Amino acid sequence: MTTWHHEERLRAVQDAVAHLAPARVADLGCGDGDLFLRLAALPLEALIGLDICQASLDRLRERLAKHPVNAAQIELRHASMTDPAPDLAGFDCAVLVETIEHIDPDHLSRLERALFHTMRPQVVIVTTPNAEFNPLLGVPAHRFRHPDHRFEWSRARFRQWCERAARSAGYDVGFHDIAGAHPQLGGASQMAIFKTRDRDE
Repeated sequence: MTTWHHEERLRAVQDAVAHLAPARVADLGCGDGDLFLRLAALPLEALIGLDICQASLDRLRERLAKHPVNAAQIELRHASMTDPAPDLAGFDCAVLVETIEHIDPDHLSRLERALFHTMRPQVVIVTTPNAEFNPLLGVPAHRFRHPDHRFEWSRARFRQWCERAARSAGYDVGFHDIAGAHPQLGGASQMAIFKTRDRDE
């Protein structure tokens, strides 16, 4: 993925979070913190980053030490999003940026339960590669963009998964193309924003 696509994706999620103005945000699968650093600059009450890679969290911790922070409370945890601690329940917003495609499809149901039923944030923002855009990036049909990806979905397949997950958990969901807007192929990435139906607007 080019730097431009990466920046567009981060900007789209950052803008969505800023517009929603949550107080407590969880960045699930935060990695080295490209999004986390942007969120840390927002006036949040609490920001927590979760990742299963300790080395990534160590790099993020080093980056945070050199980065302006406005969030009142920041925490980094070495943990799995599919087995969340009880205190992760009820956040205002959870973000999963280019994360779900790293999970084996057979384990997605476990993520759904953990995310939409156990943690149950008021808002969930998910981005994932749009497989339809791959030819424009020079990605052969028999390959994924990254060797660690377990799948890459078309927009129709992503919409199907999101709508079913939303329906079963009592969320509404909307979709956005990001990082480009080809008239037939959409953007390089795709974003879904889930909101609980009982959320106070």
